[in-house]
Amino acid sequence: MSRIGKSPVLIPEKVSVDIDGLTITVKGPKGELKRLMPQGVNINKKENEIIVTPSTSKRFSRERHGLCRTLISNMVQGVSEGFVKRLEIVGVGSRAQVKGKSLVVSAGYSHPVEIIPPEGITYKVESNTNVFVSGIDKEIVGNEAAKIRSIRPPEPYKGKGIKYHDERIIRKAGKSGKK
Repeated sequence: MSRIGKSPVLIPEKVSVDIDGLTITVKGPKGELKRLMPQGVNINKKENEIIVTPSTSKRFSRERHGLCRTLISNMVQGVSEGFVKRLEIVGVGSRAQVKGKSLVVSAGYSHPVEIIPPEGITYKVESNTNVFVSGIDKEIVGNEAAKIRSIRPPEPYKGKGIKYHDERIIRKAGKSGKK
């Protein structure tokens, strides 16, 4: 059995969880998430915790055991606290700004790149170089942050580009002079 899947998901006071077969609906102060879980798991609610168990001992069920537990945990955390990804823009003249709901990034191209957020995602910019992507669905927040990073990924020589806040860029030496 999965080590992650064995631990129960604790439900905070302000969050309500409805289980209808393999469909789970989680409601909280930040919003509501609904997801259809894959086949091969049993989901039970006991008082203020959710327990996920594999339906059979076959590999198919055991593979999805930890995944389903983590997906439910992310849903509960998303509707109660939310998720935030922070990106940093490095380079002279590179900056970002929010226009309405969309994010406009100037990253060294001949034109600014505009990104329109999907429903439930908000952008926030501090000091033109720090971008915060926030929302209640961890998967969508991560995808949007990756989309922003892909505009200009960091390069290894001077470290210019868009990187995650906690990302470490391994630098290369560059050209060496004549000997």
